[in-house]
Amino acid sequence: TRTKSADVERADSGIGQMPARKWRNRASETLSSLQAWEAHRPCTDCGERDLPVETDVQNCNQRRADLCEKCRKRRTERKESVLEFVNTEASYGEDLRIIKEEFYLPMQAAGLLSQEQLQGIFSNIQELIDLNENFLEILQEEIDQAFDQGDDDLMTVCIGEIFLEFVNMLPAFQTYCLQQSSSVNMLNALEKEKELLRIFLNVSQNDNTALRRMNLRSFLMAPLQRVTKYPLLLSRIIKATTEYHPDHGSLREAKSRIESHLEHINMKTKQEGNTWTLRSFRQDSKKKREVINIEMRETALKTVGWLREETRFVMEGSLQLAQPPDGQWVKKGSKTLKFQNMQVLLLVNMKRVSESSLESAEPGPVKDAVLVLIRDKNNGKFHLLREPLRLSNCIVSSDPDCDDTFELIEIRREAFVFRDSDRARTHHWFRQIRRYSRELGSWKKRRNALPNIMISTPHTRP
Repeated sequence: TRTKSADVERADSGIGQMPARKWRNRASETLSSLQAWEAHRPCTDCGERDLPVETDVQNCNQRRADLCEKCRKRRTERKESVLEFVNTEASYGEDLRIIKEEFYLPMQAAGLLSQEQLQGIFSNIQELIDLNENFLEILQEEIDQAFDQGDDDLMTVCIGEIFLEFVNMLPAFQTYCLQQSSSVNMLNALEKEKELLRIFLNVSQNDNTALRRMNLRSFLMAPLQRVTKYPLLLSRIIKATTEYHPDHGSLREAKSRIESHLEHINMKTKQEGNTWTLRSFRQDSKKKREVINIEMRETALKTVGWLREETRFVMEGSLQLAQPPDGQWVKKGSKTLKFQNMQVLLLVNMKRVSESSLESAEPGPVKDAVLVLIRDKNNGKFHLLREPLRLSNCIVSSDPDCDDTFELIEIRREAFVFRDSDRARTHHWFRQIRRYSRELGSWKKRRNALPNIMISTPHTRP
C-alpha cells in the first residue's frame, strides 16, 4: 500500500541543517536583545531606564516592576500621604461627634444652658459635622474603589479634585474660627457662674473614657487644628505626586485656596480686635488676589441673603461701567461715555442637584441671578454701588457698531453700559449675563424679542 507523504513521520526539524543553525542563532540574538531591553526598560512614571532586573517572577508585582526605585518610593509615600489625609479626616470627625454627643446633647437635655448659650459656645458645629460626613464618605468611596480595581498604590485617587468639590466647607470653618474667642470666653464665664455645669465638665473629663481625659476646650479646638492642617497634608501629597499625574494641578489649586482662606480668617480676626491668629503662610500676589475675592464674595452673599450651598459664582472681576444719559449713545459712540472701574460678580441661585457634593458639575434649575456691583476698596472695606441688579428684571443687548461694549437695561429704572479691557472677555461677560437673564422671569419669551426693538439696529451679537 502506498503511504501518503503527509503521514510520514520525520525525525529531523524539516528545514535542513544550515537554515536550522541560522534560525537558532537568530533566536539566541533576539533573546539576548529582549533581555538587554528588559534590563533597561523605561520607568512608567518618570521614563528613566535604571530599573533593577527582576528574576523572581512569583515575588514581583508586574506593575511595580515597571517602576524605578525612586518612583517606587514616591508611590509608597503618596499612598501613605493619601491614607493619612483620609484617616485624620475620620479622626477629626470622631472629635466632632464627641462634641455633639458627649457635651452638647447632654447639656441640652439636662437644661444646664439655654439654647442661646449653647449656640454661643458650640457655634455652627452641626454644619461642620454634616460637611465632614459628606467629605469623608466621598473620600472613603474613592479609596475603596481604587482597592477594588487593583490600584494598590491609590494612584487613581484624586484628593485635589475632591477637595475642590467641597471648597464651600471653608467658609463654614471661617464662621467657627471667628467665633472661637467669644465661645471660649462665654464658656469660662458660665463655668464660674453655674456650679452644675462645672461639676458636669469635671465628671465628664475624669470618668468618660470616650473623652481620653480631655476637656471640652480641647475638643472645641479641633476645627481650628483641622483647617490649619489641610495645607500641610496637601503639601505632602503634592511632593509625592509627579507633575504628570492628573490630580497634580488640582492639588496645587486646593492648597492655594485653603491658604488664602486662612489668611482671610487672620485678617478678619485682626479687624475684630482678636489677638490670636491661625497658622500664617507666605503670601504671593495670587493669594492676595484670592483673599480680596473671598471678601467680595462674602459681601455679595450678605447682600443678597442667599444660602451659601445654593449659590454659584459664575463670573467675577473688574469691569468698566457707564450710565448713558439717553438712549442715543450708540450713535455717538462709547467714547462719549464716562466709564468707571467696578468689581462685578455674577451670582446664580439654584437648587442643589446632589446631596453628596456642594458643587455639582451639572447645575440645577436656576431660581434667581443677580449682578452685584462693588466699588474698589476704600478705607479697607468694600462698598456696594447700588442694590444688586436682578437679571429677571433686565434686558441684555449689544450693538454691532459698538462690539466692545454691551448694555444692561433694568426695566423702568436705569441703563448700564459695561466693557472689559479685553474685548473677548467683554463678549464672554455678555454671553453669560444674557444666558441667565433669558432663563428668568415670567415674561422671558416676550423679553427675548425686546432687544431688537430697543436698540438702533435689528442685529445682535451671535
